[in-house]
Amino acid sequence: MSSQDDLVVLRPEGLYCPAGDFHIDPWRPVARAVITHAHGDHARPGMGRYHCARPGLSLLRWRLGEDAVIEAHDYGQRFGLGGVEVSLHPAGHVLGSAQVRIDDGRQVWVASGDYKRQPDPTCAPFEPLRCDTFITEATFALPVYRWPDTAAVAADILQWRAECEARGEAAVLLCYALGKAQRLLAELQRLDAPTVWLHGAIANGVRAYRDAGVALPGCETVAEQERRADAAGRLVLAPPSVAGGTWLRRFGHWQLGFASGWMRLRGNRRRRNLDRGFVVSDHADWPALLATIEQTGARRVIATHGDSDALIRYLQDRGVAAETFRTGYGDEE
Repeated sequence: MSSQDDLVVLRPEGLYCPAGDFHIDPWRPVARAVITHAHGDHARPGMGRYHCARPGLSLLRWRLGEDAVIEAHDYGQRFGLGGVEVSLHPAGHVLGSAQVRIDDGRQVWVASGDYKRQPDPTCAPFEPLRCDTFITEATFALPVYRWPDTAAVAADILQWRAECEARGEAAVLLCYALGKAQRLLAELQRLDAPTVWLHGAIANGVRAYRDAGVALPGCETVAEQERRADAAGRLVLAPPSVAGGTWLRRFGHWQLGFASGWMRLRGNRRRRNLDRGFVVSDHADWPALLATIEQTGARRVIATHGDSDALIRYLQDRGVAAETFRTGYGDEE
């Protein structure tokens, strides 16, 4: 099949569907954008009209503001854009995250956005889709990246908190404010964890999830506490940006942990000067990437951000037509 038949091509503005005249998660202003999820590297301001999955509408409003023109669609609902039929399907990454299925009557393409295959009580699980061409992320596309059970990691976090309490320290856990923090809170709720303190940025994300109907445990913000409140044994969720800053000093004595897929490599923990690393990721690990690609039945695979070269080589060695799109996406991890 020639490139002129491709349903998605790479343009300076982002991934573009010529037959439908729309972009997917563009990084420059365009007229029509289909958004896979509300993280800042995928949902940027300045588009003429946005399309998103309905469960993520409140997060997109929170990210983009009330003036943004957004059209929300139920998962699986088919709608026309130009000469193609489009539908959005759960990606399991964060609340409202979606894969974009495009059908022109001759072929089907699926752009996955970011996705994970582990269970997450705060969002709909990933839905495998059969397609001819699959566009996949490759954030953790190396064999070393294999995720442990998240419930077991949550139990380890609570054990760390107890150890900090015995030493008179706060347990400050760095995590990303949209998606990761809410998932951790939901897992901790299952274990009857003590009340968690939240940095303001985390609290804003929690509020957005609650506004979308996601049940999360009661929390307190750090700002609500007295300046010299006893923080010993408190589990505090904060964004990575606080590391090395003055915000931490209010706790007197603390240990610093980080919940991220990057904590699978001990060297990353040392470089960040962390006391503890907890392996929790909202992206697919290596086995999940390979299993997902196989489940799609795709004859062609296009990898985007991450360790795409490693994944492409692996697939090509096994006879799969595979290539890379060099995209402008970052990494919230």
